[in-house]
Amino acid sequence: MQALTPTASEPHRQRADIQGLRAIAVLVVIASHYGLPGLGGGYVGVDVFFVISGFLITQLLLREADRSGTLSLPRFYARRARRILPAATLVLVATVAVSLVLLPANELLDVSGDAVWATFFAANIHFAAVGTDYFDQDRVLSPLQHFWSLSVEEQFYLAWPLILLGCVLLTRWRRPDRTDQGPRGLSRAVAVPILLAVVAASFGYGAVAAGTDATNAYFSTFARAWELGVGAAVALVLPVVRTRLRPAARTALAVAGLAAIAFACVSFGGHVQVSPSAMALPVLGAGALLLAGAEVVGREPVSSRLLGVPPMRVVGDWSYSLYLWHWPLLVLAERDGEVSAPVRLGLVGATFLLSYLTYRFVETPFRNPRNPRNRSVRRGLLLYPATAVGVVLVWGTASVYAHYLVGGFGDDPAITVGNSGIRQDTSVDLSKDRAVALVQASLYAADQGAAIPSSLRPSPLELDEAVAGVGDCDYSPPDARQVCPRGDPTGERTLVLWGDSHAQMWISAFDELAREHGYRAYYFVKPLCGPADLSIGHENAPDAGPWDGCPDFREWVVDRVAELSPDLTVLAGAGPNVPIYGPDGQVTASQDRGDLLQAGWERSFDAVAPYSDSVALLRDVPWANRNAAGCLTRRGADLSDCTFTPDRGHERDAYASLRAAESRDVRVVRPEPWLCWRDRCTFVVGDMVTYTDNNHVTAVYAESLAEELGRALGVPLDLGRS
Repeated sequence: MQALTPTASEPHRQRADIQGLRAIAVLVVIASHYGLPGLGGGYVGVDVFFVISGFLITQLLLREADRSGTLSLPRFYARRARRILPAATLVLVATVAVSLVLLPANELLDVSGDAVWATFFAANIHFAAVGTDYFDQDRVLSPLQHFWSLSVEEQFYLAWPLILLGCVLLTRWRRPDRTDQGPRGLSRAVAVPILLAVVAASFGYGAVAAGTDATNAYFSTFARAWELGVGAAVALVLPVVRTRLRPAARTALAVAGLAAIAFACVSFGGHVQVSPSAMALPVLGAGALLLAGAEVVGREPVSSRLLGVPPMRVVGDWSYSLYLWHWPLLVLAERDGEVSAPVRLGLVGATFLLSYLTYRFVETPFRNPRNPRNRSVRRGLLLYPATAVGVVLVWGTASVYAHYLVGGFGDDPAITVGNSGIRQDTSVDLSKDRAVALVQASLYAADQGAAIPSSLRPSPLELDEAVAGVGDCDYSPPDARQVCPRGDPTGERTLVLWGDSHAQMWISAFDELAREHGYRAYYFVKPLCGPADLSIGHENAPDAGPWDGCPDFREWVVDRVAELSPDLTVLAGAGPNVPIYGPDGQVTASQDRGDLLQAGWERSFDAVAPYSDSVALLRDVPWANRNAAGCLTRRGADLSDCTFTPDRGHERDAYASLRAAESRDVRVVRPEPWLCWRDRCTFVVGDMVTYTDNNHVTAVYAESLAEELGRALGVPLDLGRS
């Protein structure tokens, strides 16, 4: 981040209080990320950086405009290249290099791809698209995730210098230069209204986006631009207000600014991270500190003197490198689980050591090269393509190595009943069912330590996209209520699949059997919203009480079933991972969960039974205690590493649905034999990966089971409608 980089080439002396403010900002960010108690809101240090950056860059551009009467965009971007690219590139390349050694292939590929996005200053766009959340600890965090803030700054500075250049040209038009006075630079009266409009629009957009799409609001440049704009506003008004600030007023501003930042660091939590109204507190606090310490004549405010003490100035000098290094060190160290406090302390020490070395031997030589030729604009601009080419080459190397790790260049065969050795074992009762026999053979081969097949379907590097799609009917949005026939749209029979993502994962199989047997298929599937008639919370708002959108969707589905009068209605879903609320509106105790689940399933069976010729339950699949990619992409893994014992808690939830089906005489399809044998389940059957994660079946494997699924459901159903 530019706010973290020293501005040594400025003609004015470096302000010690700004270096101290940089130090505070980076230290609270590190403390927050490393879990220091009492600083849960330390992430506001990033917002403080934005303010400092907006101030310093605008001040630098204003000085150039006042000095020369114009702005040189090539010179501006050359300066930025020398200041930000060398250290950033070092961290990107080093992180990918360490990931080559430490991470499984799928995560390595993700990290190297993140490095490319970061190199082109689009990391924020990328992480917003994949739904990244710093505060969601269940996700696999990227060690390069923090580059989003650098991307926000660079995107802002694609537009801001152009706006200021336009203001310079407008100033010339309004007040033509006089030969005896030289250039007139930039009129604040022109620039301030434009900047205020940008700040107001950005603030308003951020406020709206925070309530509708928090992830986008967090990473969006336009939602963050107002924070850089506050810093720019301080730089613009400084010449007017600096002479009017008395020592007492400066002290009051400084104390209020420090107090605002401190209060935010101590009291804020993850729930306010995207709220502009809340973030205004540390942002305005940073602006107040910048104003209080500006061009002081006489004795500085106490707070400014404290910020400017030598240790704070040193940390401020290193702050850019500290920010770059602290996050990848933590994430890579905790790839297998949270580390102890002493280890974290050691990581902080390593962060400071690497930051000193980076500042001393990378940042400083590039920022202030001894050879004047290296300061040229052309050489500075060449850093952009050079960096891009270097990181892309690193990405290519990592990609090739990742495919090597998952057997992309190997020749290990798919598991078959014939090559597994199971037929030679007389103690095994081999199933006559083709699909079940292949599961038995795969688990038998795993017991023998067989190699993972080289050509897996889908690729272990593409499991994130391996779940069956919903087509045109995506019911994720709260108000989505369209109806889309699939399978055989002209079929005379009708099939309905109702459930959550654990119903969606079977769509490829249902599509296949529906086309084969002439069924119009309707898939009413909503993520997180299972078909069991329960009052549940929402995963994205666990403290907000019952999720009203789920029962509304269930009622709508029942109405559609009544209209369609299907030949077959199949219910499928997982036990919710969120609180279940009882009739009294209170969260249900764990000992009552099973009874509540059973009753919820029974009510849903009863709701669709009057309108369906046949109702079936597709029992939930066994859950693993880890993701499939963890073994499939790990160095030295074999098939024995890719088996698991079903999670007991989710098995209890599944048995609640079975009890409900039995009580209502509902047909049951049990998928366990297609995944497990002898109380163990497998991530690989034949040459197919069975799970996308730890609980969703891949579309490829589901489709391969279409015939078995149809047979278990009794399809085709001849109920006199054909």
